[in-house]
Amino acid sequence: MSVKDKYQPVLTLGEKLGVKDGNVTVEDGILKVKGQAKTQYEKNLIWDKIKEIGGEKPSDIKANITVADESVYHRHVVQKGESLSKIAKHYYGDPMKYKAIFAANTDILKNPDLIHPDQVLVIPKI
Repeated sequence: MSVKDKYQPVLTLGEKLGVKDGNVTVEDGILKVKGQAKTQYEKNLIWDKIKEIGGEKPSDIKANITVADESVYHRHVVQKGESLSKIAKHYYGDPMKYKAIFAANTDILKNPDLIHPDQVLVIPKI
């Protein structure tokens, strides 16, 4: 199996996330990946996939992933049935961090219990 085949799920994820300026090369058996993710959250997803395949410190891949929007952790489009606590659990692992999401979105939210599908919420760095 080639190193590119081994890490194909990483490349597929990058395409799915819309990583810009992507460049993939293989040099001396090392896969070199470069690109720009939209947010830190998406960059983390890519690194998590790399580590899932190659371990904590893979020696057969080098990735240079930058972030386009460093002002936020992510931007989330609300889906039907979601709540701020559910969204907080997804991004932070702690539903009680919904307060941070509410505070970052007071320009569009007046009540943390009232969010609507298709609203775009800032998920702040915390």
